[in-house]
Amino acid sequence: MSLKLRLLLIALVLPMLLMVAVTAITLPLHRGDQEARVADRMETAVALVAPSLVAALEDGDASRLAAYADRLLAIEEVRALAIIDGAGERLLELGRLRPIADEAGADGVSDGLRRHGEGHWRLHTGLAEGGGARLVLDIDGGGLLLAHYRQVGVAGVLLVLAALLLGATTTATCRRLQRPLEEADAALARLQRGEPHAPLAALPPELPPLDERINALAGRLQEAREEMQRQVAQATAELEESMETVEVQNMQLDLAHRRALEANRVKSEFLANMSHEIRTPLNGIIGFCRLLGRSSLDARQREWLEHVNRACGNLLMLVNDVLDYSKLEARRLELERLPVDMVELVDEVLALQAPTAQQKGLELVGMVYDDVPAGLQGDPLRIRQLLTNLVGNAVKFTERGEVVVRVMVEECEAGRVTLRVSVADTGIGLSAEHRRRLFEAFRQGDPSHSREFGGTGLGLSICRQLVEQMGGEIGVESEPGRGSTFAFTLPLAGDAATERPPELHLAGETVLLEEPHPTTRRALKHLLKRWGARPVVPGEASADAPPCLLVASLGDAPRHREPLERWRRRLAALPCPALLLCNTSPLELPELPLPRGGEVLVKPLTRRAFGEAVARALGPHHGGQAADAAPQAMPARRRLLAVDDNRANRELLGALLAGPGVEVTLAASGEEALALARQGHFDLVLMDIRMPGMDGIATTRALRRLGPAWGHTPIVAVTAHALEAERRRLVASGLDDVITKPLDAERLATLMARHLGDRGEAPAPMVSPEPASHGTDLPTVDLALGTRLAGGDEAFARRLLGQLAESLTESEAAIRQAYREQDDEALLDAIHALNGACRYCGAPRLALLVETMETRLRSRGREAMAPLMAPLFEAMAALRRWDADHPAEVSGEAQPSSTTKATANWSSSDSDR
Repeated sequence: MSLKLRLLLIALVLPMLLMVAVTAITLPLHRGDQEARVADRMETAVALVAPSLVAALEDGDASRLAAYADRLLAIEEVRALAIIDGAGERLLELGRLRPIADEAGADGVSDGLRRHGEGHWRLHTGLAEGGGARLVLDIDGGGLLLAHYRQVGVAGVLLVLAALLLGATTTATCRRLQRPLEEADAALARLQRGEPHAPLAALPPELPPLDERINALAGRLQEAREEMQRQVAQATAELEESMETVEVQNMQLDLAHRRALEANRVKSEFLANMSHEIRTPLNGIIGFCRLLGRSSLDARQREWLEHVNRACGNLLMLVNDVLDYSKLEARRLELERLPVDMVELVDEVLALQAPTAQQKGLELVGMVYDDVPAGLQGDPLRIRQLLTNLVGNAVKFTERGEVVVRVMVEECEAGRVTLRVSVADTGIGLSAEHRRRLFEAFRQGDPSHSREFGGTGLGLSICRQLVEQMGGEIGVESEPGRGSTFAFTLPLAGDAATERPPELHLAGETVLLEEPHPTTRRALKHLLKRWGARPVVPGEASADAPPCLLVASLGDAPRHREPLERWRRRLAALPCPALLLCNTSPLELPELPLPRGGEVLVKPLTRRAFGEAVARALGPHHGGQAADAAPQAMPARRRLLAVDDNRANRELLGALLAGPGVEVTLAASGEEALALARQGHFDLVLMDIRMPGMDGIATTRALRRLGPAWGHTPIVAVTAHALEAERRRLVASGLDDVITKPLDAERLATLMARHLGDRGEAPAPMVSPEPASHGTDLPTVDLALGTRLAGGDEAFARRLLGQLAESLTESEAAIRQAYREQDDEALLDAIHALNGACRYCGAPRLALLVETMETRLRSRGREAMAPLMAPLFEAMAALRRWDADHPAEVSGEAQPSSTTKATANWSSSDSDR
């Protein structure tokens, strides 16, 4: 509300309301006073005339009565009068009485003035006592009403004049005060905006000293502004100083942070480099041990060599744990997404732990539930590492009883399956305190465990970090003396609807199952039921349905004559084939005749091996096995592809791989291998890495792109010198496994069993002949060793020696030139090529020197291998002399070939490194 409006309300409206209220009160009072005066005057006049009227009435003098009545009628307000007797008859009437609403009632009213409407009164006065005659006056009050209206009009005019006067006065006052107030308001607004202020002029005296107050306020504000500017300037200076200090501290913190990051990077790099540096000589030591194992050693030296090999393996496992832990801590471990078969993974892990478990007499059981789908995607290498660590710990800390691995479906979502994997043992158990700190790095359940059982305490910490990185959780349930159960969840990509098909289809065949171990018995019984068989235990078999197969457990291998004879008598009387299960190593299996057919199998049983054994025992004449399942359980023929640019290596691989049920195809280059793969599929590929043109990695990638079947075909890298980092790189490039030269029948059999499950069809390992001499120096040529490396073909071994001797001149020239030019890459290529050529020849002295030189060159550089240059050239010269001294013993096919010579290949050196 504006000031003008407020003044108008105060100066105009309020006085007008007060005046109206006074007028409204005084006018009725004034009217009432006038009416009272008229009534008094009428009553006074009647009182004066009434005696004369009474006398005239008593005398009956009508003229005198009329004369006295005229006096009353002469009064201005009296319009008519009448004298009425007691009977209501009008004795005298002057003028005409105006009618009233109740005329009859009016005649009987008491004396006094009565109002009968606006301006109409009647005055009744008794003239005689005892209800005699009375006087009635008809009085006209219209004059009083007009006078009252005149007073109201005058009052209204006066009020209007007063309102106009007050309005004019108020307006003038507002105009007089408004402009100074607006100036004051504008000045305050300028002060509010911080604008410069000009002093206000003097305000009217009616106003308080507002101008002085505003001017004083402007001055104080100016002073405050100046003071604030001084304080701001001071604060700014202090802030700038503080900012400089903070900036210096931030720079120091940033430098400290960078130093910490750099220290962490250096630590991780140091761990990785040290692991690599330690593994490099370890691989060399292991290689030397292999070479020494092929040399002339007595029994004690071989025992010492086995201890060295075992210690190197433990140290290599420790280094791998430290490297994995450093990668996990630095978040540098990348997970792959490859097909995962949980049945195969569990079987592989149990097979690796089987020797230790067999020595302790432990039962290893793997149970992958039927609801676990087959088509899962994950990182099989890391899952295998998890299972190996947990199962290895369970076997390590369990002296008797069992170790059971269970895999089941925990949760299913769209495109995702969460598995629950548990490893239960009957070992020493853990207390609550030990369980709380079990998954910490460098921690073991009990401090004495590291001395009693070995280990670093990193395994479970690595397991925890691996499980968490894969999106799962790991935990343990354990009680001292009652064993432990380690369980973890494993989220994998896949569809739960893809149920695993049964390996066999046995249409109601009766199988007699004799297995004393309850867990193994339940697992085998469930598996046989899933295949459609009818498993029965002893006592349940009937004569109506005799068993078509016996599955019996021998426990530990029976070594005494009496139990062996008992089993021989039973097997001779048995009317059906028998599968005998023995918890021992393959070398300790008992020799038991199986006249009705069957096999002796080693525990722990893999599902594939058990299915194949059942299929072989029942044979094709049994109708229980489906036609489409038989080829899967017992493949008729395996097609293998060996790719190597060295002719001698190709021929040796062909000789080692040749066997019943195996078809070997050789390819001299990656292009030739690709052309052969387009013509038909192969079950296994052995791939050389260093080849001209398409190297092994490029060929592998091209094979993977040929179709879905090639995506699951095992491709194994064959190389002469593969460090752990090189192995990981090759596996990450698409190869399934890495095997180092030289190859022998036993390693090839293990390789085929791992990837194809065909251990029985692989070439049997050959027993090395006893060394002819026991000298301490390695011989230049060892024909027995060469014959064994050549698969038992002595003529082929001599031919390989001749080809190697022919290539030494060119190899020596390449090594000398690279060393003279300080070209480490060319030097490594030349030595690596010579190393690969020596792996298949019986030249242990030269092979040992070349292996040592390559190890030193890879790990410590050219300077470390320089002292071995002279012994290398001496060994090469000695081999050439031997070749010259034995010309007749070399086959006529020893014509040197470019593919046999140990020459460096520039185009493939980068891919192998």
